[in-house]
Amino acid sequence: MKRSNFIGLLLAAVPLAAFAKTTPYTFGGEKGFKVSAGEGRYHGHLRLKGVNENVLDVKVSGKDNNGALAIFEQTSLSPKRGTPLHLHHAQDEIFYVLEGAYQFQVGPDKHQLKTGDSIFLPRKVPHAWTQLSQSGKMTVIVQPAGKLENFFVTMANLTEEPSQERIAQIFADNDMEVVGPPLTVE
Repeated sequence: MKRSNFIGLLLAAVPLAAFAKTTPYTFGGEKGFKVSAGEGRYHGHLRLKGVNENVLDVKVSGKDNNGALAIFEQTSLSPKRGTPLHLHHAQDEIFYVLEGAYQFQVGPDKHQLKTGDSIFLPRKVPHAWTQLSQSGKMTVIVQPAGKLENFFVTMANLTEEPSQERIAQIFADNDMEVVGPPLTVE
């Protein structure tokens, strides 16, 4: 092999090798898995307290893929209630509405979503949502997984309705920041 070809090949491979070493998330495990309808992979049904009283099932945990991704199914049981305006410092979120209707705020923009709609919430952008219908269901995808699963477990394990200060602290403990009140709907 000519020296110039070898050096060119070496220079082309260096960025790929550097990327492989610095990519923090890779999907792990050697086997796939199934999570049946109406079930959670871990924790059983998480009945949330504080922000709302919804039920959350972990479908894919960050534990399943070295923190790359988390997928939750949320059954919404709290009409006219939702999250405070908050942001995630390091996670993007995608919501896909399976049933019902919701109002979302992303930055200054407000959107109404119904069955079949989806919305992307970028990291570091304040957002909130409120349930408009009597009941509903959404798939929530978070990338990377971060500490959101721990947040949900913490909210489900509360023994009493938390104060707004306590809710803000739980958000902060899980790498999120409350920056405003929940959305109001009439």
